[in-house]
Amino acid sequence: MALRMVCSKTFSLNRIVSLHSINHHLPKPVQNVTAASVRWSSFRSSEPVGDLAQYPEVEVVRNPPEWKYVERLLAPRTVPKPTAKDAYPSGWKPANPQPGLKYVVQRTKNHMLPVYLRRSFRGQRRITAVRHVEGDIWLLEAELRYHIERQLNRPIITRVNEMSGQIELKGDHVAFVEKFLLEKGM
Repeated sequence: MALRMVCSKTFSLNRIVSLHSINHHLPKPVQNVTAASVRWSSFRSSEPVGDLAQYPEVEVVRNPPEWKYVERLLAPRTVPKPTAKDAYPSGWKPANPQPGLKYVVQRTKNHMLPVYLRRSFRGQRRITAVRHVEGDIWLLEAELRYHIERQLNRPIITRVNEMSGQIELKGDHVAFVEKFLLEKGM
């Protein structure tokens, strides 16, 4: 019963006073509990590291033949360039922009198209974002808007941010925008 009172996260003054009467029955770390010292979520309130002799010894090894096995487990520092193939099982296509385009959508560091769907207001607002646009961003926005409005038979709302190279389209149009960009060779 007394231990359950100590382990609860909220202490009242009368519980702490009642702990002093049963202090000799509790383990040492629990005996010195005060209202200010109980913080269950901070590392500063945890017990300091004890004597290092109680922990196993650690040996630092600088042996290159053994280190090659460790390096195989580490993640590569950069994403490797994909090998050139005609078709990939996932449907991924490498970037090959058409010559003569006045705009380019750069791929991400993982070689993916930077087209994202942002959801807000409990999923009621959906905004499709195209990032990393370079060149004539207004021409790309006009082409996207024209093709999406033709497909939906209604006008859509767009927003262009020239400084960050982003286009936002109201609605979930990720699949259509990705298809459009892949047809353009992005």
